[in-house]
Amino acid sequence: MSTVSENPAARRVSPPSTHQLALMIWIAVFPTLTVLNLVLGDLLTGLPMVLRTLILVTLTVPVVIYAAMPQLHRIRRAILRRRVQ
Repeated sequence: MSTVSENPAARRVSPPSTHQLALMIWIAVFPTLTVLNLVLGDLLTGLPMVLRTLILVTLTVPVVIYAAMPQLHRIRRAILRRRVQ
């Protein structure tokens, strides 16, 4: 008979609340938009605002969804697991 020892660090962490998720999204979006504006600002200056926004959002969304948010979720899980120990 095998016994499974429960590892507290392996415990599942509950999903973020609406407020936590909003904060995480803000933390991901604000720096991403800031960097993109600094890097591309001069190139986009002559374009109409709607086109500038379309270009920025087209670049920002994948960066936030595929790079920033997974990192923020990992950081949040690590913080919550440390609190439990």
